[in-house]
Amino acid sequence: MSERRDAVLVLGALGAGAAVPAIGSDYWTGFAITALMWIALAQSWSVFSGLSGYVSFGHVVFYGLGAYLVVATWDRLSPALSVPLAALAAAAFALAIGAPVLRVRGPYFVILSFGIAELVKFVVIAAEAAAGHASRLILRTPDLAALFYLMLALAAAATALAWAVRSTRLGHGLRAIREDEVAAETIGVPVARYKLAALALSAAVPGAVGGTMAMRATYFEPLQAFDPMVSFTMIAMAVIGGSDDLRGPVLGALVLVYLSELLWAGAPQLYMVILGALVLGFALFVPGGLCGRAGARRARPA
Repeated sequence: MSERRDAVLVLGALGAGAAVPAIGSDYWTGFAITALMWIALAQSWSVFSGLSGYVSFGHVVFYGLGAYLVVATWDRLSPALSVPLAALAAAAFALAIGAPVLRVRGPYFVILSFGIAELVKFVVIAAEAAAGHASRLILRTPDLAALFYLMLALAAAATALAWAVRSTRLGHGLRAIREDEVAAETIGVPVARYKLAALALSAAVPGAVGGTMAMRATYFEPLQAFDPMVSFTMIAMAVIGGSDDLRGPVLGALVLVYLSELLWAGAPQLYMVILGALVLGFALFVPGGLCGRAGARRARPA
């Protein structure tokens, strides 16, 4: 019941934000697009890593592949087709690599997920160089309001997906895997199938988000699209907010987007120092994140 209430609360807040393009300037619309992007990415990361305990440092690969597909098909497909196709392509890639990759656990999975993202990045760079492209520019992209509503829909879809997974047998099975994978398999949880399904579902959202942000930037450059900081930032948002709570990724995204807006232009290195310190501090002292801390305070007897 509490998760349903949280889902209604988050979706209601996202719905209320639909008025931003009508009442705000282009600056605030752009700010809202960035915030919604990170909400969608953090929610999608929590679907797999937050529930299963397999910490992925490679989710940027799905984001980058989605951006690349939309840009590469820009003159042949409309965004109404290319963005869903980007989500499907990212999910298909997750299914293709999931079976071998998910056989390793712990720090080995962290390193392997990061390595796959870097491998794909340099494959794309090599393919673009062979085709005579250092970067790609796309024209006649949708206006800012249209991109805002598309990103709002993706943030809402990611939240609904996170709630749906948590509320089903899949979510309960993933939590069992997180607590003790061997014990979960012993009592009949289909561990391999659940991990693969969660990875594919978690990959679809970054694929669509990457395609949408490529239209927002009107520019594609592989080093930016596959930047490891994308993975690190979505992890930081989920950890700070609380990855085991629907509200956590939203709260973490809003906190860090506001912080980056304050510091990124004038002191980007200070922002990185603060971000690293926050992740370290929350991982060590507040592992449940802001939402977990608040829930513990409410549950404490008077």
